[in-house]
Amino acid sequence: MTSAVNRLLSLLRRPAIALAFLLWLSACQKAPDSVQLSGPIFGTQWSLIYHSAHESVTEDSVKEAVQEAFLVVDDSMNHYLPSSTLSELNRLPAMEVMEVDWDFAFVFNSALDIYHATDGAYDPSVSPLINLWGFGPGGVTQRPTDEEIAGVEPFVGLDEFAWDLSTREFVKRDTKANLDFSSIAKGYAVDIAADSLDELGIEHFMLEVGGEIQVRGSSPRGDAWRLAVERPTPISRGQVFTAIAVRNVGVATSGDYRNFFEDGGRRFSHLIDPRTGYPIEHDLVSATVVHPSTMIADAWATALMVVGTEEALRLADVYELAVFLISRDGDQLVSSYNDAMTPWLMESAMEGEMQ
Repeated sequence: MTSAVNRLLSLLRRPAIALAFLLWLSACQKAPDSVQLSGPIFGTQWSLIYHSAHESVTEDSVKEAVQEAFLVVDDSMNHYLPSSTLSELNRLPAMEVMEVDWDFAFVFNSALDIYHATDGAYDPSVSPLINLWGFGPGGVTQRPTDEEIAGVEPFVGLDEFAWDLSTREFVKRDTKANLDFSSIAKGYAVDIAADSLDELGIEHFMLEVGGEIQVRGSSPRGDAWRLAVERPTPISRGQVFTAIAVRNVGVATSGDYRNFFEDGGRRFSHLIDPRTGYPIEHDLVSATVVHPSTMIADAWATALMVVGTEEALRLADVYELAVFLISRDGDQLVSSYNDAMTPWLMESAMEGEMQ
């Protein structure tokens, strides 16, 4: 075994310091100089609204800056792209060392922090279980046997990977171990694209990729950006459950009410608990997180959905997250949120008028 592999394996148990479904913009009156741009990315859509930009800033330069940022993430973390860093790592034989790009290393380290903070409830190496349950690229939804689940579990867990931050070198214990950054990469793409907009001198904008959002400055109305949290039921697309008004933050929502299947009278969510190997079965149906980083909000929204309402509220306070949760209580939907979310909630939401 090479010295590089030995060094990386010694990091497998290193300590870590811990650091959406769709949200949509509520209707608003546009400022005279507001601009809207959009396009396809990551199998979904991106959209941008900005205003009050300097006259030297052109729509073409804005679009180019955003797309260049997205391309960085696409080349690094798109598991559907065979040439991406992530795809190359997933094909890597056991104990073979691979150097990854800086963006990949940063996102992995952030995911690792949340993995440890949640005792493995958040795990970007859960893809073997997701595929087994039929929620992966194959798209064949099925209920695996207990034996099949037990056969896959040894390859799940970030302890199956080792890496050295100083050299960005990775190694896997087993060839079958895989990573999937679907729960964090879109948020990171939003963050770095937002930074690109900052560099262009654009101070007021809302950027969204597949429901992960970053807002800066003021809305075209001159006040906070108003966002609506969708009512979390399979048949209520576009219905508002609550609303928030935010500035200079990232927002992400995750839920289990869109992607699931039923078998033998049981409902199986696409959200798999890596600690058990089975889909989540608790009352929480939607988790919205507000955080300065859209990447962090994106990953934590998924993590909180896995752990359930009570633990989600505890973790939110420990890690300084603003969270709004929607849970099932029989046939009713009930909300809960922590003190950090209170400043962002619109008055009607706090009064419970949208429930």
